[in-house]
Amino acid sequence: MGSTSAENNGTGGVGRRDLIKRSAALGLISVPTMSFLSACASSGGGGNGDKAKAGKKTAKNPLGVNETAGMEFVLFDGGFGKEYAEDAVKVYEKAFPKAKVKFAATQKIQSTLQPRFNQGTPPDLIDNSGAEQMDMGVLAGKKQLTDLTPLLDAPSYDDPNKKVRDTLRPGIVEMGQLDGDPVWIMYYAYTVYGVWYSQKALDSLDATYPETWDQMLAVCEKAKKKGMAGWTYAGKYPYYLPFSLYPMIGKVGGVEVLDAIDNLEPNAWKHPAVKACFEAYYELYKKGYILKGTPGLDHIQSQTAWAKGKALFIPNGSWVENESANVIPKDFDLAVSAPTGIDSSDKLPFGTIWASGGEPFIVPSKANNAEGGMEQLRIMLSEASSKNFTSKVKSLTAYNGGTEGITLTPGLKAGVAALEKAGSNVVNPRMQDWYVQLQKEKIGVSGLGEMMAGRLTPAEAIKKIQAYADETAKDSSIKHYKHQ
Repeated sequence: MGSTSAENNGTGGVGRRDLIKRSAALGLISVPTMSFLSACASSGGGGNGDKAKAGKKTAKNPLGVNETAGMEFVLFDGGFGKEYAEDAVKVYEKAFPKAKVKFAATQKIQSTLQPRFNQGTPPDLIDNSGAEQMDMGVLAGKKQLTDLTPLLDAPSYDDPNKKVRDTLRPGIVEMGQLDGDPVWIMYYAYTVYGVWYSQKALDSLDATYPETWDQMLAVCEKAKKKGMAGWTYAGKYPYYLPFSLYPMIGKVGGVEVLDAIDNLEPNAWKHPAVKACFEAYYELYKKGYILKGTPGLDHIQSQTAWAKGKALFIPNGSWVENESANVIPKDFDLAVSAPTGIDSSDKLPFGTIWASGGEPFIVPSKANNAEGGMEQLRIMLSEASSKNFTSKVKSLTAYNGGTEGITLTPGLKAGVAALEKAGSNVVNPRMQDWYVQLQKEKIGVSGLGEMMAGRLTPAEAIKKIQAYADETAKDSSIKHYKHQ
């Protein structure tokens, strides 16, 4: 497994990032334990519930951080490691030399921190990620989060004439909103989803990346003649399929089709664009273009088969480069593309891609030093911190830039190029962070997984998925969200 394995995977090999990146609904929550963090809840920045007095707002300290107040930062210890955060903490300590900073990394976010939220002594900044992620809808609903609007409206770290919000990538601010205006979450990493392939393999077929479905079928036929499957995917976790299927639906029918699906509107799945895309994917199965045995493969097995040249295309996110680093050959020439469309009648141009934030950071409302937590985020959203993260962990950040002057890995370079090609045509379906169970088990496993294994026709899959969506819409125990 690549070095992101801990970060991308919960227990039992279920991909964490594969849709669960912001979910505690995995059934992976371990029994709460008294950890060193909750045991010393009253020392350092976590304090005893007495809020630090605000400091003086100056050009250098626009959020008015109390220069002597402690600041406590708890990071999810996953595949991105902790070095990037430790480096950013050093910048904070240099800016506030009188402040005592307490930094810790753990994989047990919920069992470590939930008791502290309950006691009213949470840390000042938390990377709320991993299999033990706390439910952000619940935290926001209980008024346990700080609105990060002051951070977004503060001058950016590098340019006082630009607000922090003006330095962020598309969709980041909106993703942090759960209901209307307040921004409760700052997603720090930035993931490009799409169809990943070896440029070398594509060249060997004397082919270019297909922009229409007829071209896709022709490329797959060429591959088949050379003994290579057109596609593979995480058959055991078929909720990877939407990484290319959802943006394809958006390309074919327009963003409003994806919004209707997210909003759980009646008959949203019966849109002609959904039907066209389901039928296109089903054709890959019918024509024998999917690697034999794919329905039985997990994410690591499918990625390994693909890296070994057994299949040309795989739907995935940009973490695949790090996660498959030990199996991708040196001369693979890793590339990613936006999904292939149907034809020239599609609503959006070729290049329409899904990209969105990961690694959700929050500042608790009862934080002893909320200004300090926000200032730490402002530092992390600087060009220097962003470049540091990108060069260390092969991922982009929410900061729109930060790639100049650093050597980008092939996958990163391809991701940046794909974003440039997309321009404003970046879609951000929310099903995977609004309705985790619906997306994973119902749409993914029971719907798409069954269809791609040939056990459901596209019409049957659509009918089944629409029924699941209607069920979720009617379930009053589930919090419902809407695109504003």
